[in-house]
Amino acid sequence: MTNPKSFQENYQKLQQIATQLGHNQEVDLDQLIPLVDEASKAYQICKERIEAVEKALNQRLGQTPDAQDEIPQ
Repeated sequence: MTNPKSFQENYQKLQQIATQLGHNQEVDLDQLIPLVDEASKAYQICKERIEAVEKALNQRLGQTPDAQDEIPQ
């Protein structure tokens, strides 16, 4: 992970962009591509962090990703 921002900062950025795009009837096309690029980077960082935490938890709990599906809930 090359971006020093935290999961929380990137998650908040995603929420901010989604809100900005969701509330505007007219999207400024000159800002659309930079917003999508920024959201994509933030999403990737969040996704990588979630996967890393999930892997660490599975290792500590002695589970493999496939075994997780077999656990009754």
